[in-house]
Amino acid sequence: MIITQVWRAIPVFLIIVALFIPIAEAQQPFDITYCSSGVMTTVSASPELTVLSLDTKGIFRSNHENKVFDNVTFHSVVVAQVMPGKVTGTGYCKCLDPDGDIIVAEVILAGPEDTYKFIWGTGKWKGIKGGGKALLLTPQAKSITPDSRQICRKFTGTFELLK
Repeated sequence: MIITQVWRAIPVFLIIVALFIPIAEAQQPFDITYCSSGVMTTVSASPELTVLSLDTKGIFRSNHENKVFDNVTFHSVVVAQVMPGKVTGTGYCKCLDPDGDIIVAEVILAGPEDTYKFIWGTGKWKGIKGGGKALLLTPQAKSITPDSRQICRKFTGTFELLK
């Protein structure tokens, strides 16, 4: 009787495993460096609170052997608040790959690392999920003009595509 129950459970177990293996196989790592330049607009500024927007454009260079996201250009818009010792904000980033396909990511500023979450894609990126963290690589960079910002960040994480 126990052997019969085990034999009945095996097909159910195999179906469950088969459903989850493609999801695990679809997850891919990425490691990129991106640099951007953009315009900073100050809405309000005081020693206690500064509110500003950043409108930046730049390019990704892949550091990973899979070269995913290499030569992807982007346009990002972020609204942030700066209080003594703390920067927070939210924004969105439109990424354009060399084939013309698009990814849109949500950006959350909350400390030394930004968090990115992929929320939409076209073409080969349709159904993209995942994201990662971006760490500032150029903390001492001086802006070339008072209303601009130039930075480079290291962005690592994972993504998966729905099959």
